[in-house]
Amino acid sequence: MIGVLIADDQALVRRGFRMILEIEPDLEVVGEAANGMEAVDGCRGLRPDVVLMDVRMPVLDGIDATRQITADPERAATRVVMLTTFDMDEYVYEALRAGASGFLLKDVQPELLVAGIRAVHGGDSLLAPSVTRRMIDSFVSTPRIRDDGARKALATLTKREREILLMLARGLTNAEIASESFVSETTVKTHVGRILMKLGLRDRVQVVIFAYEAGLVSGQPASPV
Repeated sequence: MIGVLIADDQALVRRGFRMILEIEPDLEVVGEAANGMEAVDGCRGLRPDVVLMDVRMPVLDGIDATRQITADPERAATRVVMLTTFDMDEYVYEALRAGASGFLLKDVQPELLVAGIRAVHGGDSLLAPSVTRRMIDSFVSTPRIRDDGARKALATLTKREREILLMLARGLTNAEIASESFVSETTVKTHVGRILMKLGLRDRVQVVIFAYEAGLVSGQPASPV
């Protein structure tokens, strides 16, 4: 079972999501939160696998709540999916930097919400294509400061792992990476796991952010490590 915590300041929204999720045999709503602080406390006590986190909430907003949850070593396995009514750029990067594994609009189709929760729980990222494209464009158009720490971390990767890192940064799925690399999806999953471990990253979203911040795909060739 995948345990889900629903954090939203509107009771009707929480109830709607609960109704969608509770009919799924592999999903269980373990709790609800009406503000960010309740979400943080709920994660400590209920240990959910996935948190559906509203961006705008009283007491503590969703982004700060996400930052506290993902910074807690005891909650390392918890994945946060940010939810908002508006597809606003200013929230996207900040939410992902805070440790969110996905970003969806509240009017997402029920089947896509369910599939998204399963995907995030499995370690995949969850971003609408339009959000991903704008995030990439923003990175490409913004000058990057060389990060020596990132360069040292990159030196721990093998040539194949660096190749896969670049494909992850392009948003390719495991199946697409396997096709381009002429290996099995199982092999790709093994490489992705090693990349996450060596770089100290939580999931594929963090890999994308790392690649851009390290200057690997910023529109300018990175210097050899």
